[in-house]
Amino acid sequence: MVGFAGYEMPVQYAGIIAEHLACRNNAALFDVSHMGQAELSDACAFEKLVPGDILGLKPGRQRYTLLLNEAGGIVDDLMVANLGNRFQLVLNASRKHIDLKHLAEFGVAVTELPDRALLALQGPNAAAMLPEGDSLRFMAASEREIAGIACVVTRSGYTGEDGFEIGCAAEDGIALAEALLARGAVPAGLGARDSLRLEAGLCLYGNDIDEHTNPVAANLTWAIGKRRKMTWDFLGGEPIRAALENGTAEKLVGIRLEGRVPARAGAVIRSGSGECIGRVTSGTFGPSLNAPVALGVVRSDHAADATHVDLIVRDKAIPGVVSPLPFIPHRYVR
Repeated sequence: MVGFAGYEMPVQYAGIIAEHLACRNNAALFDVSHMGQAELSDACAFEKLVPGDILGLKPGRQRYTLLLNEAGGIVDDLMVANLGNRFQLVLNASRKHIDLKHLAEFGVAVTELPDRALLALQGPNAAAMLPEGDSLRFMAASEREIAGIACVVTRSGYTGEDGFEIGCAAEDGIALAEALLARGAVPAGLGARDSLRLEAGLCLYGNDIDEHTNPVAANLTWAIGKRRKMTWDFLGGEPIRAALENGTAEKLVGIRLEGRVPARAGAVIRSGSGECIGRVTSGTFGPSLNAPVALGVVRSDHAADATHVDLIVRDKAIPGVVSPLPFIPHRYVR
């Protein structure tokens, strides 16, 4: 157990590699109740702060979007679901109080839901363990009953695998977790969650993106709705538009390393000629790949796939190559 965003969180139960592979080959259950949950009462006002097409989000659908500041920096990345009679937000644990303050400053009314639990069931066997959600497709959202418990179920996750995120009343969280474990899910902690998302090429707020990150530099322009690109009428829209038209000085890239030694966040990235060109933002050993991988911010003139770089680990240069993301294919059910 470790402290994380003000919570006591499990790093591992039976071991990070075992839990990671259980998610890739079977199904793993993560307790992510530290994430923020909130209900949104004014989607129109909210849309002015994000680049996603929220007003065009149909009932029963969920969308990934970015909460932005005036400079086009990312205040948080989050999920918004249209449940028909209301919109629900899922916020990063370390940012939820900042998000709520930011939204309030711009007159967006939200209701925090601190009495909610959130579980993530992820892996190729997740649907077999959750037949209540099998009719859903990727990024669908619905209210369902699971083991007699009223839940909000979305077919989404943070591992690159098929799976579900399931919200319920906090008082029902333990019973829901026990029901899913009884169906064969393997409990998994923060360690496996991090290695899984990194193999899947998914950003972690505070490591790979932050308030100074332009979405263009982070390769997140796909989160800008087609309709929003016609007007750019959202907070930070013009700086993002300029970055899209003119490019950025740096880019977030994936890097595969030679050998078996991972490069951790903060490691310096050098060009083949020894010039400092960036830094690692996330790095670990990828159990599914049996090799170390990393995300890093590098100068844009060194961001092309197949570019050879050196990552400095304990004063030793570890050769690497800029590689396409994700490192492993996503297996979402569309």
